Amino acid sequence: MRLKSILTIPNLVTIVRLAMLPSYVSLMADGRVVAGSWFFGLLAATDWVDGYLARRLNQVSELGKVIDPVADRLVFFVGIGAAMNYGFFPVWCGVIILFREVSIALLMVGATALGMERFPVTPLGKKATFALLCAVPWITLGTAGGWWSLFSVIGWAACIPGIAISYASFFKYLPTVRAHMSFGARR
Repeated sequence: MRLKSILTIPNLVTIVRLAMLPSYVSLMADGRVVAGSWFFGLLAATDWVDGYLARRLNQVSELGKVIDPVADRLVFFVGIGAAMNYGFFPVWCGVIILFREVSIALLMVGATALGMERFPVTPLGKKATFALLCAVPWITLGTAGGWWSLFSVIGWAACIPGIAISYASFFKYLPTVRAHMSFGARR
């Protein structure tokens, strides 16, 4: 791998996103739910930013194709985990979301280890990720009370369809993974 393909602006954005996760956890641990929710929203938005920059600057890299999905999963795990741990996000909902994330991660890692050829995220998967990356900080922000409670309503309006779409995309991935494993084995 050439250094130029590693040191890209999108990869830097992804690395900064990962480096900022402890700051988010610290905000949540201190009970600063409003600041933590907005900070999580900022971290979630960088998921779109790094992809946009990669395409716009023609800096799509093999490293980026690997670390971006890893960063997405870590933002979900750390973000939801911290919010649940400190009582700002419903545990039952977090478990449903994280179960799907763990399942897709294990599926992809296992299939890749067995020779699956990588393939891009489906549009349905992207929609689910977007909905949930919006829903989690909004629901969390709603726990601050007062007029912030409005965000909880908006969050649930994104969360329920987001969960449904995320599970639908998971089941749509299964035949795609199988096909790409067959293709990878033939190569």
